[in-house]
Amino acid sequence: MKALQQLFGTRYPLIQAPMAGVQRGELAAAVAAAGGLGSLPCAMLDAASIRREWAVIRSQTANPINLNFFCHTPPAADEAVERHWRECFAPYYAEYGIDPATIQAGPGRRPFDDEMADLVCELRPEVVSFHFGLPTQELLQRVRSSGAKVISSATRVDEAQWLAERGVDAIIAQGIEAGGHRGVFLSDEIDTQVGTFALLPQIVQAVDLPVIAAGGIASAEGVAAALQLGAAGVQVGTAYLLCPEVQTSAVHRAALRSDAARFTALTNLFSGRPARGIVNRMMRELGPISSDAPPFPLASSASAPLRAKAEAQGNGDFTPLWAGQNVTGCREIAAAELTCELMRLIE
Repeated sequence: MKALQQLFGTRYPLIQAPMAGVQRGELAAAVAAAGGLGSLPCAMLDAASIRREWAVIRSQTANPINLNFFCHTPPAADEAVERHWRECFAPYYAEYGIDPATIQAGPGRRPFDDEMADLVCELRPEVVSFHFGLPTQELLQRVRSSGAKVISSATRVDEAQWLAERGVDAIIAQGIEAGGHRGVFLSDEIDTQVGTFALLPQIVQAVDLPVIAAGGIASAEGVAAALQLGAAGVQVGTAYLLCPEVQTSAVHRAALRSDAARFTALTNLFSGRPARGIVNRMMRELGPISSDAPPFPLASSASAPLRAKAEAQGNGDFTPLWAGQNVTGCREIAAAELTCELMRLIE
């Protein structure tokens, strides 16, 4: 058995990327049952919700599962920054008849903490993955005591070395092509980010750990290319977005099917942190990167009511349409079928 399958106890060297906001337990269960490592994104869920999704997963498969958490430091709210940020949206509020004084705080993104560590020890997932670095050593040790393998994302060689020094079991090499939030944690400099197939061999050379390629991989041929360059496995997210087990919204699905999906960009407008999505009106007119955006995740509240109004009218002008640069693998087929298709050249 190859290194990654042996490490995770899976049939295939494939991780389904955790996609907060668009997936729940059904996708993780389907991928795990098919032989990949299914992932449940936990950063937008409380403990009770995670337990419910875990029950859904375990009702469908006993195969290995990954629970994914964020490791950011929650920022302090700054009234002046928030007020200025909402002023940037004033023309849109007027267009949609929204009173900015009525806007509530946006949905939180919970960093890994004591309660989540207790939950990991209770549920005992086979793998725990982190985004934006790692939690404290004390919390990390509690995760290890549960028996879980620990993995995290690196977007640069120095981040990979930092993770290796702290004893992770494997590293996800997240190329610039990847959809959703960048896993950056040592620097916010976007211009230091490189493509998957440039980053992958550098990290493989720099660390003595299994390296998982992520970003732009959407076909069996892409999987084979990553393995040829030294990857122990791959992480795939965007290709699953049209599967029936995913809660991708109607406007998001429409965008993925359209020519618009050819054009993605990194933006901090939706959350305050760089993430890749399909270019829409909000990104074209305000950014895609704005120095006025409050820090992650505080930026999200300003556009939330605009998103709700626009989606009710059937458009995604203010919706974070997360997607990687390669949407060619997006297919409206069962996640299990897609998983097997992605793995067909490595059997």
